[in-house]
Amino acid sequence: MSNVTTTAERIPVWAYLIAVLSFIALYLILQDNGAVLSTVAPYVHEFTHDGRHILGVPCH
Repeated sequence: MSNVTTTAERIPVWAYLIAVLSFIALYLILQDNGAVLSTVAPYVHEFTHDGRHILGVPCH
C-alpha cells in the first residue's frame, strides 16, 4: 500500500457567486420568449433573443 494523502481544495466564495449569477443569466436567456422583456426592456429582449440563437435554442 502506498501512503497517498489528499487535501481538499478551498473554493472561494466569489467563485460560487459567479457560478450562481451565470446560471441565472443563462436561465433568463433561455426562458425569455418575449412575454416579459419585449414590453419592459426591448433591447434586453433582443439581446437574449440573439443569445438563444447563438446557443441553438429554438424560439420561433
